Amino acid sequence: MSEVTVVGLGPMGAKMAATFLAAGHEVKVWNRTASKADPLVAQGAARAGSAADGVLLVVSQIGYQAMYDSLGDARLDGKVVVNLSSGTPKELREAAGWVARRGGTLITGGIMVPPPGIGEPGAYTFYSGPKDVLDRHRATLEALGEITYVGTDEGLAMMYYQSQLLMFWSSLTAHMHAVALLGTAGVSPREFLPFAQETFTSLGGDGTLGFVKSSTEDYEAGVYPGELNSLHMQAVGLGHVVEALEDAGLDSTVPKALLRLFERADAEGRGGEGLGTVIESVRKP
Repeated sequence: MSEVTVVGLGPMGAKMAATFLAAGHEVKVWNRTASKADPLVAQGAARAGSAADGVLLVVSQIGYQAMYDSLGDARLDGKVVVNLSSGTPKELREAAGWVARRGGTLITGGIMVPPPGIGEPGAYTFYSGPKDVLDRHRATLEALGEITYVGTDEGLAMMYYQSQLLMFWSSLTAHMHAVALLGTAGVSPREFLPFAQETFTSLGGDGTLGFVKSSTEDYEAGVYPGELNSLHMQAVGLGHVVEALEDAGLDSTVPKALLRLFERADAEGRGGEGLGTVIESVRKP
């Protein structure tokens, strides 16, 4: 088994370190608050002398500035830094240069499960950077979950990660609005649950409500048929939703922002096209 140093022992990093240990790897741990390493040391991990102590450094911190602060002026000659922290694609590309100037190689990643899911079936992580370097450490990193390599551009893993989060947050926020609206009429969240589940399942399916797939085909073609389901009709309906939320005394900030986007696309002359045409307004703010 291989050696790995985990830098950052918050909920994600601590679970990563424990998962590496359970897989039989030799694990060193480092955290800016040193006492956070105590439970992992008790499980068999070793205390790293510094954040740069090791050849394979797996970083899980609040952001990329934390990596800069933790590594400081340390040389990284021959080391591989796998940073699974959050940041912007631009930050990640800049970080690759920062690591390279110190002699190391950066692999970036976005882990697509919460801490309890790390190392469990269904866990996966988007990775980007030099594939040959990633492949050298594949056997170690696979302990955390399936490796999904998306390309050499160090910012690409974060783009995939954030694209998934956009859908996650937006969908769940829409569900919050729906539950709140029905709640004003005495409908419980549990009563609405089967309908919400059916909507989420159908959107990703192949049936008549399988808009994720059909919209993808429209995006690829750059054509948005709207004969049976025009954007203008959708904008009018969304306006009614906003009005219903406000009549019920609920917050409508997010639905209003969505309505403004629909209305702008409509005003740009594309109201007769399908809902997918809104992506053209997203691309040209």
